Amino acid sequence: MFKSLFAPLLIAVMSLASAGAAQSADDMVSVSVLPGWQMSDGRHMAALRFRLEDGWKTYWRAPGDAGIPPRFDWRGSQNLSQVEIIWPTPEQTITNGMRTIGYTHDLVLPVRLTPKQANVPISLSAEMEIGVCSDICVPVEIGVGLDLPLGSGDRDPRIAAALAARPYTAAEAGVGRVACSVTPIAGGGLRLVAQIDMEQMGTQELVVVETDNPDLWVAQTNTKRRGAMLQAETEMHHVEGRGFLLDRSGLRLTVLSTGDAVDIRGCPSP
Repeated sequence: MFKSLFAPLLIAVMSLASAGAAQSADDMVSVSVLPGWQMSDGRHMAALRFRLEDGWKTYWRAPGDAGIPPRFDWRGSQNLSQVEIIWPTPEQTITNGMRTIGYTHDLVLPVRLTPKQANVPISLSAEMEIGVCSDICVPVEIGVGLDLPLGSGDRDPRIAAALAARPYTAAEAGVGRVACSVTPIAGGGLRLVAQIDMEQMGTQELVVVETDNPDLWVAQTNTKRRGAMLQAETEMHHVEGRGFLLDRSGLRLTVLSTGDAVDIRGCPSP
């Protein structure tokens, strides 16, 4: 069931990628490492800088109906035990009639790095698979690396600005009650309805639902506002078309709008 449901979208993405195969990655995007600074707790704040050519965009971690999700491989790094990516608030755009979520200008993507051994420099290496789109969508593989300095150093204002552009937490945004009802649907999937008590922050509100299980596919939500309550309905399926258990504590709801965004972790039952 799953394969037949998503085959048309896969074919569409592949055909767009083929149309752009002759493009060089340098004609669309370049990536570099901003070395950043060492934090007081011993971790290091750095960033990946994506410089997009005019007319090109790239995607957020949950790219929407027609986007290509970014993937990162940090295994070539030295003295690195953990990476936390801090995504700035993305934009909603329309690609071939479908809503996508990403960035239309240069992107500074902060990364909080935990070393394996304190007071020893981190040698950062990132191998990435990202999607970039204009009239066509092209998957790009690109790698960058840099030996990061020890010491606090000066704080890079570009990284500081990207950190300030992250979504609000639920507490910061004054979010009230959050609840998700879940019911089974045919084929082993689940229908999820989320209700979020929060004031409107902008127009074109969209709730993006993510799970901590990479084997689950989540459809774009149907989001509606009813006064001070935002409701979002979606379906989720296992990529192999079989049944699954849903960890509510691993749910992540991001409320996007033309204004700000809110990052909500976990969604208990009503």
